[in-house]
Amino acid sequence: MSGHSKWHSIKHKKGAADAKRGKIFTRIIKELTVAARAGGGDPDSNPRLRTIIADAKANNMPADNIKRAIRRGTGEEPGVSYEEAQYEAYGPGGAALIIEVLTDNKNRTAGEIRHLLEKHGGNLAAPNAVAWMFQKKGYIVVEKTKADEERLMSAVLDAGADDLKDDDDNWEVLSPPEAFPAVNEAVKQLGIEPATAKVSMIPQNYVKLEGKAAQQMVKLMDGLEDHDDVQNVSSNFDISEKEIEASLA
Repeated sequence: MSGHSKWHSIKHKKGAADAKRGKIFTRIIKELTVAARAGGGDPDSNPRLRTIIADAKANNMPADNIKRAIRRGTGEEPGVSYEEAQYEAYGPGGAALIIEVLTDNKNRTAGEIRHLLEKHGGNLAAPNAVAWMFQKKGYIVVEKTKADEERLMSAVLDAGADDLKDDDDNWEVLSPPEAFPAVNEAVKQLGIEPATAKVSMIPQNYVKLEGKAAQQMVKLMDGLEDHDDVQNVSSNFDISEKEIEASLA
């Protein structure tokens, strides 16, 4: 059991996804700009850009916003230049973290990430210290109350998913990154709004956290996801739904 699916579905129920829509749009705009700069503005020949456009549409981003971000990336419109960086870290209880950022000032961002980690019982790790524990996958969380297992399984497997996992109150749908847009669309065609849908680093094993370590981890995740430069946070923690809800209350 991941704990991550519980984390996303609880925040989803609390309306955190809607409250942070501005943050979501900012994240996606940065990703569109960087992807277009690296591989060109044509999604047909740029798989990374195609995946991010699908993410933008899934979050109801206006088409004009998408086009402007791509044009900034290709140099057709002026804009800030962002750099990608990935930090590996250990959180409370020895949980592993991969923190992906897009920033216009790496030194500033690195210092702020280090401060957040230390404030909540974590620390930065050396490169490749924890990355080997993760695999890049398309990751979709669907609350069980919203989906029939057989229909969901049939739809996602036909669209290219690898697996449908049972995580208490949720289904976790895993897919190769390149199949994510099709799998996400298959879920939406069933009339389901996922609690989360993104390409992420998925851990091979999980660390159970309880008590103080669990509370610190929830606060650390909340702080990291609130940071303007943080695009995605992956971790191998497993925390009970009860403890997550208590820490977010």
